[in-house]
Amino acid sequence: MDEKQVFTKCQLRLIPFIFLLYTVNYIDRVNVAFAALTMNKDLNLSPIVYGTSASIFFVAYMIFQVPANLILEKIGARR
Repeated sequence: MDEKQVFTKCQLRLIPFIFLLYTVNYIDRVNVAFAALTMNKDLNLSPIVYGTSASIFFVAYMIFQVPANLILEKIGARR
């Protein structure tokens, strides 16, 4: 195969998958925002407290995602 065919094959396989991941990520962020509409009122949270807690959640998620995947790859997932 020449270089152009390799890039075309990679494009056809990767771009739809990346688009799917981006869409799921967007839906997840939107769901958190919709939950905030009623959750803030029910729990008497200010917008600053909600924003701080959401930031802590996402930062912790990013920090622990890589080690969790490395451990999962090493020991495997149980059925």
